[in-house]
Order: sequence, then C-alpha cells, then structure tokens
Amino acid sequence: MPKDQSKHPPQPTIETQHLLLRPFRPGDAPEVQRLAGNIKVAETTMNIPHPYEDGMAEEWIATHQPGWEAHTNVVYAITLKHSGQLIGTVSLVKDKTGEWELGYWTGEPYWGRGYCTEAAKALVEFAFTQPGITKIIARHLTSNPASGRVMQKIGMRHVGRTTLSDRHGHPAEVEIYEIEKP
Repeated sequence: MPKDQSKHPPQPTIETQHLLLRPFRPGDAPEVQRLAGNIKVAETTMNIPHPYEDGMAEEWIATHQPGWEAHTNVVYAITLKHSGQLIGTVSLVKDKTGEWELGYWTGEPYWGRGYCTEAAKALVEFAFTQPGITKIIARHLTSNPASGRVMQKIGMRHVGRTTLSDRHGHPAEVEIYEIEKP
C-alpha cells in the first residue's frame, strides 16, 4: 500500500433500514445526470445546474475521493438496499469558515418516501463519530419547505434566514439550520 493511502482509510458504506449509502463510482454518472438533470430536482437546490450537461456528473464524482482524503467533504450515493438502485446523494462539505454543511437530493420518483430523512440522519450520526466535527449546518431554499422538514426530522434547529445567490446568480431566500454533536 502506498504511504499516502495509509493516512486515509477508505470511505465506509453506511447501512440504514432501507438504504445503503456508498461512495459514488464513475459508472454512476449516467444515472446522476438523469436524476439531477430533471428541472424539478434542480429547482429545489441552490447548486444543481440546469441543463445538466454531459460530463458534469463525471467531473463531480471525480472530486469525491480527493475531498475525502483532504477531509473537506464526504459524499455518498443514496441507494435502495434491496435493489442497489441509485436514487440521490447526501453529503457534508466543509465551507471556507470550517463549518460542515449538509446537503442532499433525491430523484423525483423517490420524493415523499422518507429517503432523504433516513440518509441525512445516518450521515449526521456518522459525522459526529469523526474527529473535529461538532456542528453541522444546512440550508434550504425558502421555496422548498420539504427540505426544511427533513432538517427538522433529524433534529436540526432553525437558526435564521438569509439571502444568497442561487446557481444563476439571482437572490434567493434561504433558511438556515444547525445541529450540534450531543
């Protein structure tokens, strides 16, 4: 094993009642593009581009392992445990201030089934077992209250509202939540 790999244990999979959270693989790119390329999914987020062009999913997936190794992000594919079907993503990204921000989305066919809540809860629990992670923040567009319900269900508390630039550079109202390590 090369020296540098010994410093970075592999990203573990996380199993929940209905889901398996696993690292993304290059072969996931077409399904990521299909699911994230749905305008209804993009409109619920600050960052998913639309149109979701060829090559974007591959570029995004290629950032995951370096981020894991640098301890700046952890990104999981949300898959159904019984079938292995990729349905979305859940992630933690360290921002410029050193805060960890939770993010997630699922494809439209999987909305309203509790999968985001189950995945987000599992990732937050995992994160709080890692050194240096004592607080997690999350933000959602005010126009996407379903995302706020996910945050509330996993024990996050509402701490404010702000206006940020969305993926088009337009102002967007955003609700801010946080949770601290117990």
